[in-house]
Amino acid sequence: MGIAVRDEGHKVSSNINVTPMVDVMLVLLIIFMVITPMLQNKVSVDMAKVNNPTAMPDADKEDAIVVAITRDGGVFLGQNKTAISELGAQVRDKLADKPGKTIYIRADARAQYRAVEDAIDAVRTAGVEDVGLLTQKREGGNLAGGE
Repeated sequence: MGIAVRDEGHKVSSNINVTPMVDVMLVLLIIFMVITPMLQNKVSVDMAKVNNPTAMPDADKEDAIVVAITRDGGVFLGQNKTAISELGAQVRDKLADKPGKTIYIRADARAQYRAVEDAIDAVRTAGVEDVGLLTQKREGGNLAGGE
């Protein structure tokens, strides 16, 4: 009588299957590639809400020059806080190789009018002819003027 020897352990493969891991990594890469442009670190500003805003798609481009004015009167050129007296010179430096470019102003709805006016004046004295004021579309049925 002989002993039956089972050799099932010999069939087991000890190689790691990396295909599922690669699939997960590619999905994560795609997610990060889609989300990263949306995570632009903009200065937090509660813009004025209007019924019929003018579309300014160039303001969302990476090379757009945006001046933000906060509620407390702080002026930011891109991400960097700047003094209103230095804004014109900094805009002129950024526009040295791009003449005729539009500068976009993102002002808080509760910012003082004087701060916005001073920022626009500083940009205009730097030689900029086109200034765009960014606003948001008013949501819902809160229409003013009885419309």
